[in-house]
Parts: sequence; structure tokens; C-alpha cells
Amino acid sequence: MSSNPVAETVASLMPRARAELTELVAFKSVADFDQFPKSESEAAARWVADALTAEGFEDVALLDTPDGTQSVYGYLPGPAGAKTVLLYAHYDVQPPLDEAGWTTPPFELTERDGRWYGRGAADCKGGVIMHLLALRALKANGGVPVHVKFIAEGSEEQGTGGLERYAEAHPGLLDANAIVIGDAGNFRTGLPTVTATLRGMTMLRVQVDTLEGNLHSGQFGGAAPDALSALIRVLDSLRAKDGTTTIDGLTPDASWDGLQYDEEQFRKDAKVLDGVDLIGDGTVADRIWARPAVTVLGIDCPPVVGATPSVQASARALVSLRVPPGIDTDEATKLLRAHLETHTPWGARVSTERIGQGQPFSADTTSPAYAAMADAMAVAYPGQEMQYAGQGGSIPLCNTLAALYPHAEILLIGLSEPEAQIHAVNESVSPQELERLSVAEALFLRNYAAS
Repeated sequence: MSSNPVAETVASLMPRARAELTELVAFKSVADFDQFPKSESEAAARWVADALTAEGFEDVALLDTPDGTQSVYGYLPGPAGAKTVLLYAHYDVQPPLDEAGWTTPPFELTERDGRWYGRGAADCKGGVIMHLLALRALKANGGVPVHVKFIAEGSEEQGTGGLERYAEAHPGLLDANAIVIGDAGNFRTGLPTVTATLRGMTMLRVQVDTLEGNLHSGQFGGAAPDALSALIRVLDSLRAKDGTTTIDGLTPDASWDGLQYDEEQFRKDAKVLDGVDLIGDGTVADRIWARPAVTVLGIDCPPVVGATPSVQASARALVSLRVPPGIDTDEATKLLRAHLETHTPWGARVSTERIGQGQPFSADTTSPAYAAMADAMAVAYPGQEMQYAGQGGSIPLCNTLAALYPHAEILLIGLSEPEAQIHAVNESVSPQELERLSVAEALFLRNYAAS
């Protein structure tokens, strides 16, 4: 990184950033209160609120959102007449999954091979720290040249829409000239990237029932309808032989015209085992950014250990569908439900329950904010030009903010590059990316204020 006062300040603040991220990662702030204590999320929210207060933010508040979680808000006034920028991140995290699969404890930030490991290190507690670093660097070098609104969400990973509904009920709260969503990631480490599109998401819980109770497979198997087998059949109908998502009425052949994703690099990033094929057709970018993708997230059925010789009366699964821009998520949800009902065999009873939903998003990359960010990233990443990519995941708040504030310019950056392995075991963040993106955000705020 070329030497400049902002970059030097951020570099000097990195030990503090690591200490703070260690504290924040330690909170088991999973917004699934059936499995994780609500007190952990509340403590994480208070940590963020205290950090904003310490930085001079005004009107710092814990917002009780309609889904039972809290978002943290604060306002940092800038010079009179300055533009307003909203900085977004979320402090809630995904469950750790198989804790035994982690090399080090998921809620203890641990340095290994030049990266910091821990649940939420990249997605998105690192984003909270990134925003704080950028603001501290500006305060140490002439001051923050814009009004800053800061919002840290408490249930982004659950997709339950708490902050979206709160924003709709308080439409002036998050209004800004530009919005920086710190929950995306570079295409690869060291390549500055803004995310231009997001796939939306819908999540359904599907249950299949065939019998009043389980039956002995020796006495009744072969004629009694097995709910687990019926569920497997209907789930299998969601994919073609090559793995392409096949939902009746949903077109799976759109293409991506921007930055491409080399197939061998994708295999490496995704850690695909030798000899195992990728699924679907078209380019990798087509498949992960431009097309719908279904995933079976979990199945409720007897575990192998302790299983009895029974015909199952009921079985249940959680199904996720990623929805690309150009397709309405409500319509995609209807099609997914209809497909599941149509393809359930043997007249088995099937019911579906929507668990979460978010619309896809597409940004206007021709806006002045993007030019300001490109100039900032060129300084933070010497010799590199800012790239535009898609992201297969969803950030439901983006569409809400775009609808509430059509004048606002929305940019998506962040720490979730492929090596971060967000949502998987051994999630990590690159401290170098944290440092460079903090510099880029600080310089963006300065550039944007002058534009």
C-alpha cells in the first residue's frame, strides 16, 4: 500500500482492531434464540453501542425490531452542509455448525497462517471493525468530512426482516446520500471489488406425512408409504441430472456478462474434492450470480446411530432458493411451493412454511459514489483497478433501502473473499484485507465529500 497518512494511521490501529474483534467474536450472537441465548446477542449489541458512543456518535440507540432482535444505531455529525453516508454491518452470525470441525474454537479469535479465525470474523463483525477503523483514521487526519449514520443489524443471517420492517416504519432514520454495505467481499484477496448484484433468497420448511405413526419395516415395509423416502424423492426433483436447479416455471439459463470466475480457481476456492464434478452448466459466474440455485440445508430424520427398523411416518427438510436479479422472490416462492406439492409422490401429505425471504438486488454502478470508491481503492490497492462482481448471497436490507431512498447510491464492499469461508467451519478474515478496505473506505468518504 502506498504511504499516506490515512494508511499509516490504519496500520497503527491494527493491534487495537484485533483486540476489539476478539471481544466481538466472543459473543455467541446467533439470532436463533431456540438454540443460542438471547443474552449473547444483546451483549454484542451493547458492545457496538458502547463503541459508537466512545467514537462520539450521538443518538446511539438499541432499536427493538419486530422480529425480537436489536439493531444498533448512531449518528456522527459532520461539517455543516455535508453529505450523509450510512455505514451498515451486522453483528449476528451463523451458527458454528460442527464445533469439532473447527481447528480452533469458533468463538475465540485465533491467528493462524496470517489469518484471524473465528465465527463472524469476516461475516460481519469484521465489517463493524472496518467502519470504526475508517472513521478513526479520518478523525486523526483532519476529521470526518460527512455526516455518518451507522447501523448494525442483529438478525441478517436469519432473514427474518426485523431491520427492514423497522426502517419502513421509521423512513427517515436511515436516509442518506450514499450507503456503504460492509457485508460483501473482494473477488479474491488483494483484488478490490464492489458487488454489483445480489441474489435474493427464500427459505421453506417442507414436511411430508404419510402415516399416523412409525411402523415396523419388517411387518409393513414394501406397502406402507415411507415419508422419508417421499421427501427424498421430492427433494431430488429440484435438480436435473447435471445438478442444474429445476423448479417448474423458473428459468435456469440466464448469463453473467461481467467479471468471470475461472473454473479451476472456483474448484480451489470451494475446496471441491478431486474427481468430483461441479454442478450445472454455463460459466461459473452464470451459475453463482445470474441463475437460481436450490440447496437442501437440513433434513429432520432419525440419525444413523440408534436408528430402528421403522417405516417413517413424517420427515422434514429446510430448503433454500437463491433468486437472481430479474426474478421476483415472491413469485419464486410460489413456484417452489407448487413444485414441492406437485412432485411429492404417493399422495403423501405435504406442507410448507416460509422461514425467511429477501429480494435480489442490482446496484447503479454509474453513480458518482462508484467513481469515488474506484479512486479510493486504487490508492488502498496499488496497481489494481476496482472490479465489479456479483454475489450469490443475499442482503435483504439492500432492496428495502433502495425502495425507501431511491436517490441514495448503494455500494457493497467487505471482507468475505473466498478464503474467508463464511458460513462454514473455520471462518476467517485476512487482516491485510481489513486494513486495506478500511483505508479504502476512509478515502472514499473523503472523495465522496468532495464530489
